[in-house]
Amino acid sequence: MNMGASVGRNGALTTAPIAHPMPVLYSFRRCPYAIRARLALAAAGFEPGPNLELREVSLRAKPPELLEASAKGTVPVLVVPRKRTGSGKGNGSASEEKQPGLVLEESLEIMQWALEHRDPQGWWIGRSQSEQAEITTLIAENDGRFKHHLDRFKYANRHGAEGEQERPMHRATALAILQRWSERLAATPEGWLLGSRSSLADWALLPFVRQFRLADPAGFDAEPDLKPLQAWLMRFLEGPELATVMAQPWTQPQPWLSRGWIYHLALESDWQPAKRQGFYDRSTRAASLADVGFIHCCTAEQLEGVRQRFYADLADQPGTLRLLVIDPQRLKAEVRWELVPEVGEVFPHVMGVIGMEAVVA
Repeated sequence: MNMGASVGRNGALTTAPIAHPMPVLYSFRRCPYAIRARLALAAAGFEPGPNLELREVSLRAKPPELLEASAKGTVPVLVVPRKRTGSGKGNGSASEEKQPGLVLEESLEIMQWALEHRDPQGWWIGRSQSEQAEITTLIAENDGRFKHHLDRFKYANRHGAEGEQERPMHRATALAILQRWSERLAATPEGWLLGSRSSLADWALLPFVRQFRLADPAGFDAEPDLKPLQAWLMRFLEGPELATVMAQPWTQPQPWLSRGWIYHLALESDWQPAKRQGFYDRSTRAASLADVGFIHCCTAEQLEGVRQRFYADLADQPGTLRLLVIDPQRLKAEVRWELVPEVGEVFPHVMGVIGMEAVVA
């Protein structure tokens, strides 16, 4: 039986048994690719907890499990677990055949996988070949030319002085694409890209148009040639679909805790001087590395127990405790796994200082 680890709303780590392996979605709340993947999964009837495990990740501290599943390390990634099929009955002589798991590394792949599972609104399933071809063409334009110019308009500072100089050109080119989409929307009865009802094209493009508007809301809203597209986007921004996937349980308040990292609870009063000196050398509460000979750490599963045993009195004092997320691969000191008899568990002990390069979050 797998154990799922998650962070509750009060910051407490909980572990709950998962009777059957579920698809795992690595996501990031604001990423437009992740948003559209979540939109399709939600439309197909998936929900974090009952039939989907959601792992919200920090892009600055990607968990080992994500990198193991997908070397490119970008979100979204959907991992569909291996299926087990049994044969034989009775006395335990049954054999199981493990089918290979499925890793989907592109948002569009995730959307189509979800809709093939269930597509009650007809975003893709049931569409004619010509409609599917139109959908594919629109998404290709969005993911190609439009996204290229969107990035160079929204993130011009990433491209130096030349990027800032070319920003107006990229905005104008992106607007020309949006104007064509707006004309298409104006020609349909209900203001959708393919006619009277929404399609995969609408839900795949909307998060990126939303991102374009966020770069300059006043300028976007003032564009006179985008009225149909502005109405189309506003319906999305105010609709239940976006609200659902931008709130609980689709977005977690804190990053998911990885079993590939180790953790240390530090007093804020100890952490601030550590940042200034470039390394952390406190073992635990009221004890230093010099006093104990190592720095106490724990796993994700052990974290809540440590907090309850040693720091419960600080629960009503926000800002006094800092969770250090440590990548063992970046440590210069040895990590020694040792039994703590009083607890009856094996804990990771860092046999030296913890450099700032090893504290990933």
